[in-house]
Amino acid sequence: MRKRHLLSGALLFVLTGSTAAQQEPDLNYNPPIPRPAYAPDTGPRVAIDEAHHNFHTVDGRYEPFARLLRLDGYRVEGFASALSAKSLEAADVLVIANALNERNIEDWSLPTPSAFTRDEIAAVRAWVDKGGSLFLIADHMPFPGAAGELASAFGVTFSNGYARPGHGDSNIFDMFDGATGLKESAATRGRNDDEKVTEVATFTGSAFRMPEKAIPILVFGANSISLETKKAPGVTPDAPEIPIEGWCQGALLNFGGGRVAVFGEAAMFSAQLAGPQQMPIGMNTPDARQNHQLLLNVMHWLTRAPGMSD
Repeated sequence: MRKRHLLSGALLFVLTGSTAAQQEPDLNYNPPIPRPAYAPDTGPRVAIDEAHHNFHTVDGRYEPFARLLRLDGYRVEGFASALSAKSLEAADVLVIANALNERNIEDWSLPTPSAFTRDEIAAVRAWVDKGGSLFLIADHMPFPGAAGELASAFGVTFSNGYARPGHGDSNIFDMFDGATGLKESAATRGRNDDEKVTEVATFTGSAFRMPEKAIPILVFGANSISLETKKAPGVTPDAPEIPIEGWCQGALLNFGGGRVAVFGEAAMFSAQLAGPQQMPIGMNTPDARQNHQLLLNVMHWLTRAPGMSD
């Protein structure tokens, strides 16, 4: 088992480390959306954070994410401002994907300080409590460390490592279905049977604990661990193995008058081509054919789209 975990870390070094510059969005990825939630350019305003050294941005690795949402009618823009009560007035949904503290831009080793100031965290918490929607995504170490204090404001606790499900048998992706931790919720039911999600592919990432009132989507089963490496990409040989059975890699939370979606993996909602061989990673992977629908369903839940259940 340990050998497989280390091999996965080695592969991730290839995909997210030395060839990071070779990761590019797959602009040919264009899944059908038979019934958009909103008329073109009339939907809720989606702000994708770009002010915190984010590894995924609207014109970068999350361009396929942004394009998919625009096809569904959302108004999507990059958000380069510090987080405050005033700046957040411009957004209905705030997407934060793989933010980093300046210390970790080029050095993915401990410590991994918060990417957000205390004032920013307080502003986001108050904004959600008053009705805003937060979509927080933090991949494997160092991203959970950078997002940890913000997540904690909503009762979420990340493990700052690499999550490995006990059922995993692939060094590239992990599948969640009804037998391996995909839980029924509004995010898997969608608005009708055509939007039902029965399996989801994730590409390593992190694990987190949610408060009891949360709605789980992706849950780790028996023998799942988080390898809390001291340095990434990859896993250091002395990385502690933290049991994460019952922890989540995706969940929803009602918070005051607003809503929060938390995911511990970013590539699952992108479509990238990695390395010299242009390996598909994300929604464009054949085994991830339902991932785009999960993303749309999560957005529909966050924005209370017509026809979407609670």
